[in-house]
Amino acid sequence: MRRVIAVLARAGRARDVGVRGVAQRIAWRVYRATGAADLFFQIADEDILGSVPEDLAVPATRPHRGRPLTIGWVSTAPAPGSGGHTTLFRMVEALEARGHRCVLYFYDRHGLDAAALDAVVREHWPTVRAEVRDVRAGIRALDAVVASGWESAHLIVGYGQTPMRRLYFIQDYEPHFYGHGAEYEFAAMTYRLPFRLIALGEMLEGMIRQHTGLATDVVPFGCDSAAYRLPTPQPHRRGVVFYSRPDYARRGYQLARVALTRFHRLHPDQPIHVYGAPPRGLQVPHSFHGRLTTGELNELYGRTVTGLAMSFTNITLVAEEMLAAGNIPVVNDMPLAHLVLPNPHVRWAEPTADGLAAALSAAVTAADIDANAAAAAASVIGRSWQPTRDAVTRIIEDEVYGQ
Repeated sequence: MRRVIAVLARAGRARDVGVRGVAQRIAWRVYRATGAADLFFQIADEDILGSVPEDLAVPATRPHRGRPLTIGWVSTAPAPGSGGHTTLFRMVEALEARGHRCVLYFYDRHGLDAAALDAVVREHWPTVRAEVRDVRAGIRALDAVVASGWESAHLIVGYGQTPMRRLYFIQDYEPHFYGHGAEYEFAAMTYRLPFRLIALGEMLEGMIRQHTGLATDVVPFGCDSAAYRLPTPQPHRRGVVFYSRPDYARRGYQLARVALTRFHRLHPDQPIHVYGAPPRGLQVPHSFHGRLTTGELNELYGRTVTGLAMSFTNITLVAEEMLAAGNIPVVNDMPLAHLVLPNPHVRWAEPTADGLAAALSAAVTAADIDANAAAAAASVIGRSWQPTRDAVTRIIEDEVYGQ
């Protein structure tokens, strides 16, 4: 009898959650049983540093200024549309424009095909000339090497033991990618390595200083206002836009999903547009656009009123790109973020569902949406990544040649 009751109870739960719910529960059990979560950990155990070395080998002499340098850049394998890789490759291009030779060292703990990744770089970042190599083949014959994330900092120590100058181009406060556990400490220890630290923007510089007490070279946050711009003529703007990354906690997806649900209750007539990764659990009408090119994204920003620009580890590129197209970004408020984005057209919101929904509501009910859009776009005209490129180039050259 008990067995019959148990079977009936399971059947009732299955009916309540539906086919999708049953499939999710089966997938979750398989996920847990197989340890599939380990795939998100992007560095092999043997490549993790056991301690922070006090010093690392550097060249006994410095080259004379004017001699072109060979500079390595270490990162995880790039995927089309990756904002972090796009920012990094802008710096690579800047050094190449100065006549230096660059080498891209990619890493995948499960193995990588360097030729296939070279093809990805040539197709999606065609102005980058750098050679592509596998980190595990060794990092050598360089004047300098640049880490781009916590995993790459570990790799540089392990695979780059010949004398060279070492720097660390930091785009996010990466310990906050995780709960305070092993991954947090693996990331945090990299800031204590004997590398020269370069922080992208004052917010990140402040976070590193607050949590570690360490000084960094700070370089300005940029915006590609040539690629993102106000459409002409301006279309009739309606609705909101959201960049969806459910698997990245720093993007605040669960918070944004609840905020969009509450916004929809307030304004059921306003369309909701989502791009990036497929949203999960968003139970309100929305249009999903998938991955978009820069031109497609500019067009979407240019016909919507406002959008969520969420990030908790540095300001997001999305905010100023929205502004350039006349879209009013709603940004989760963090005190240090104002240092990077001191723009009067940004709507800062308390990072709660009601706070974000209220800011979106205020934007779509504003008195003159077209005038607001024009003013927002005008506020970032002329903004570019050139000051960042110049600053990073100067820092790397000074580190190798000597000041």
